[in-house]
Amino acid sequence: MDQHSTKTGAAGITGDTDTAVIAVGETAAADAPPARRRFARLRLGAYTRDRKFIAGISIVGFFALVALIGPAFVGDPLRQTGPIMDGPSGDHWLGTTNNGQDVLTQLVVGTRSSLLVGLIAGLVSVTLATLVGMIGGYAGGWVDELFNMFSNIFLVIPGLPLVIVLASYLQGSDINGLWVIGMVIALTSWAASARVLRAQTLSLRRRDYVDAARASGERTWRIMFVEILPNLSPILISQFIWAVLGAILAEAGLSFLGLGDLQSTTWGTMLFFAQNGEALRLGAWWWFAPPGVCIALLGAGLTLINLSVDEVINPRLRVYKQRKSRKGTR
Repeated sequence: MDQHSTKTGAAGITGDTDTAVIAVGETAAADAPPARRRFARLRLGAYTRDRKFIAGISIVGFFALVALIGPAFVGDPLRQTGPIMDGPSGDHWLGTTNNGQDVLTQLVVGTRSSLLVGLIAGLVSVTLATLVGMIGGYAGGWVDELFNMFSNIFLVIPGLPLVIVLASYLQGSDINGLWVIGMVIALTSWAASARVLRAQTLSLRRRDYVDAARASGERTWRIMFVEILPNLSPILISQFIWAVLGAILAEAGLSFLGLGDLQSTTWGTMLFFAQNGEALRLGAWWWFAPPGVCIALLGAGLTLINLSVDEVINPRLRVYKQRKSRKGTR
């Protein structure tokens, strides 16, 4: 075989290899599910048949409705409207405080404030976790090492002491408020979610449809936000739910310790003033019980939604549930 034949054969092999790679890429691209199919696991029909989801979304929806329209039907939560430490009655359904303030009014206004803190912390926390986890996991190399080190630093920092220090520092400043409390909670709670999203991104970036998009010349940002991000949506929903719940509990804890925004009415500030007013010793259960029950109910609702999401997106939990239901019918 002469040199010309060898070159011709090598070129033929190379051409065949390139053709095979393109064919595999085209096949993978054809097999890759369209964007709308990636959300099939999140279809509404899968949840409407789940009793846990129905119960959870009903509870959360009730509190969201109260937060949206409730304050428009009540007055000033700090205004004295009745006798001091009066129990539940027709005029005051949940009684009054030691200053004659209506507890129901405070509870309705506090619902909006507490949910606002939860939404702020949840959105900021999930956004930071998504950017750090997804970009670092997809880019790899020194970018991944830098982002991973950054998240590890925040992961080992004790969250509660840092929140207490920052909240107490900001308490006397002019920028104190619910938005600041939500941001402080978010900045101390995003690292764990970033680790989870990074691990999932490391797995997704090796999938066939991602390789096909990369081989077809798609831009990096489009691969991350169109090919990878939709497949992270179940994890993002779960992380967002836990972030909202954790932020509401953290705000209630800070306010109970007197480190929150005491100028605003939240479930936590209601517990703080009830403690200072010795409501427990005086037997004024209508003052401290309603905010505690609301926190517990909202936490239960968010937990039920999260469990339902896990069962829909996790095949193992779904198969176990089906087997359990079959055994019950026998």
